Order: sequence, then structure tokens, then C-alpha cells
Amino acid sequence: MSEADGQDAGGLLSARHRALTLGIVSVVLMIAFEATAVGTAMPVAARELDGLGLYAFAFSGYFTTSLLAMVVSGQWCDRSGPLPPLAAGIGGFAAGLVISGTAQSMAPFVLGRAVQGLGGGLVIVALYVVVGRAYPERLRPAVMAAFAASWVVPSIVGPLVSGTVTEQLGWRWVFLAIPVLVVLPLAIMLPALRRTAHAPAPGEAGVMDGRRIWLAGALATGSVLLQYAGQDLRPLSAVPAVLGAALLVPAALRLLPRGTFRAARGLPTVILMRGIAAGTFMAAETFIPLMLVTQRGMSVTLAGLSLAGGGLTWALGSYVQARPGLEPRRERLVEVGMVLTAVAIAAVPLALDRSVPTAVVAAAWVVGGFGMGLSISSLSVLLLKVSAPSDAGANSAALQVSDALANVLLVAAAGTVFTALGGGSVAPTATAAAPAATHHPAAFAAVFLPAAVLALAGAAVATRLRPKRRQDRRARPRRQPRPQPQH
Repeated sequence: MSEADGQDAGGLLSARHRALTLGIVSVVLMIAFEATAVGTAMPVAARELDGLGLYAFAFSGYFTTSLLAMVVSGQWCDRSGPLPPLAAGIGGFAAGLVISGTAQSMAPFVLGRAVQGLGGGLVIVALYVVVGRAYPERLRPAVMAAFAASWVVPSIVGPLVSGTVTEQLGWRWVFLAIPVLVVLPLAIMLPALRRTAHAPAPGEAGVMDGRRIWLAGALATGSVLLQYAGQDLRPLSAVPAVLGAALLVPAALRLLPRGTFRAARGLPTVILMRGIAAGTFMAAETFIPLMLVTQRGMSVTLAGLSLAGGGLTWALGSYVQARPGLEPRRERLVEVGMVLTAVAIAAVPLALDRSVPTAVVAAAWVVGGFGMGLSISSLSVLLLKVSAPSDAGANSAALQVSDALANVLLVAAAGTVFTALGGGSVAPTATAAAPAATHHPAAFAAVFLPAAVLALAGAAVATRLRPKRRQDRRARPRRQPRPQPQH
């Protein structure tokens, strides 16, 4: 039992938890607004920086550096508590936005996204550790639901504000204005964090494992090499591809719990499922605004708003999974969520047919968002449920590493296929009246359909979330010996 389990029977907004809840929700609100706003502005930024061929790097670069930061954050939290990595992460996140917002070419723009990833990786793991240390187990599903609810307003307002600012003032102001949001979370959260999520006692503090940090560095370096090879597509690109795989595969096997890649029951499958769920959804969502702008002539504002419904239903799905009556069915919630996500992703390429209304994308993302709310929040609760307090940082880091690694690999793979099929040459200035002169619908279809298949496979893997019983014989009564005849 954690320290919080024996204290305060109130809810998230009780006297004990109110300031901390408002603070950490504000952090998630900042991240959510950044994700929705930047995603909306990204097609225009890539066009003006002449970097459409590196479009996927602007997303995967963020997740690549976050891999290293997540491992560092997990160990930092176990050693010193979540406050130092959380504060450092928020600062790095803001610095990355400034670098991208002032970039004059695609290379420094991607660099800024990489710095952002360092900050984001520190923050997300620290938030999970805060939840595990500061809240009793019965409140943790509600905290995850609150995190999901924090995406509602940004999912609606973010694309509208970002699109308007991009069209009227320029995409740079989208990046440069967001760091202002950093002030509110810090002001609200830091005093409460010092009181409720303090550093572990000297005898309970973890030790920084330099070997794991080196492995995280190898994982990130391998990811970069694989992404570079995928974008180059020349015979010589086989060299960085082989080097990248040689670094990435052994590092991933050692950083994630044993049995993760064979879906061993319990914690390993929780970790694996987080990667499948997040990676498939992100790979699809990355290319939806670009598809709607280039293939259907939509404005960046409307393209971003097509994803807004997904934020609403993500929060709804997370609210549903937090109902106490569904706790015994948490593993089944993940299965249902993955099926809904697969259906949603598979429906998106229907909009490549100009006879199909673009509203099909918005409708599909409403379904997919609900599925993700069920899946992601349930997986977070399952992770904290099977993690001892002393392992919360390491296990949270493993969960986020799986998330980021899947995002890197799947977004990079999608970018490689997209570029190979000519997607890098789509005209980014198409309008409804004057569609793109060069059409590459196959490039987009090759992104969405494999992601849908993988999400559906995730529904099958989710059946292994429940840990295996120590003695299967408990499921059936023990056979009684046959009575001996009396003599």
C-alpha cells in the first residue's frame, strides 16, 4: 500500500488533492494544446520550410529523443522524486517550441521538435510517478479520466485557434505562443508537489543505472539511423539501416520487461499493448491533416477540426473505463477499444475517393477516439496496479518507452512508404476548387491500411493482459480419491 492509500478518503478535488490535481491536469492541458495546435499548423510549416519530404521526421523526431528522456526520468524519479524531472521537462518542452518557431529551414525545425521530445519524455513519466505516489489506488482511474478530459477543450479550440493564427499571422506564432502556458502549471503544481510527492526516503531511493541510460541512448540513435535510411531510399541507405537495427533491437530487448515482444501475460503485455495502441493511432493521425489539405483541398483549420471529435470521445472513453463497475472487465475494455480504433483507421482512406464526403474522417475519428480512451487509460491503470511503489518509475518509463518507440517506428515506416510512393511530391496548396495537380492517393492508403491491420492484431494480443494464475488447478475442483472397499 502506498502512503496515499492510508490518507484522506476524499476525491480528486478534496482538500488534500485539489492543488495537485489542478496542477498536473494543467500540465496535460498544455501538452494537449501543443499536440492539437502544432499538428494543425504542421502542413503549412513543412511547405514554407520546403521540407515536405521530411514531414514524418517532424513528428518522429519528437518521439525519438523522448525515448532517452523517459528512461532518465524513470530513474531520476525513483532516486529524487518526480519534482526535478517534471520541472526540467516543462522547461525543455518550452525551449523546443521556441527553437522550432524561429527555425528558417526544416533541419532546425526538426531539431526544435527533438528538444521538445526531451522535455516531453521527462514530463510524462514524472506525471505517472506522481499519480502512483500521491493518489490512493481507488482514485487512479479517475486521475486518468481527468487526464483524458484535459484533451477536450484543446481538441476543439486547438485546431480552430491554430488554423486561424496560421492563416492570419503565420504558423510561427502557434509555436511561440504556447510556452506562455508553462507558467500556470508551475505556479499551481510545485507547492503541492513538494508536500505530497516528495523524494523517497534514503533507504527507499533508487540508484541511477548508467547502463540503462546508455541503452536508451543506443535505442534513440538506432531509431534516428533507421529513420534516415527510410527517407533516403538509396542502396547506400542499407548501411545506416543495418547499424540502426543493430543498436535498436538489443537495446529494446533490455529496456523493456522480459517477454514484452512475445506478449507474456501480465506486465509485459501491458507494455506491448501501449505501443501497439499509441503507435497505430499516431501513425494514422499524423497524415490525416496532410491528406485532407492536399487531396481534398481543405483549409488547415478545417483539417485540424476533423480530428476534434476524437478528443471529445477519447475523454468519454476514459470516463467510461473509470466506472467502478467495469473494474473487473478492464482487460476486455482494452480489446473493445482496439477493435474500435482499427475500424476508425480503416475508414479514413475512404475520403481519398472524391465522391465520399470528408465528414467520414471526422466520424471515424469520433469512433477511434472513444476506442483510445478505453484502451490507453485502462492500460495506465493496469500498469500502476501491478507495479510496486519502488518500481513505479521504472515501469512507467518502460510503458512510455514502448509508446514512443512504437510511434517512432510506425510513423517512420509510414513516412518511408509515403515517400517511396511519391507522397513527398503532393501539392500542398490545393483548394477545393483547384485540387492538387499531382495525386498520390496510394501513398496515403499505404499509411492507413497497415495501421488498421496492426490495431486489429492488438485486439487479439490484449487477451493476454490478465496475469496467468499460479496454479491452473484452482480453476477446477481437485479430484477426490476413490474410496477403498471395506474389509
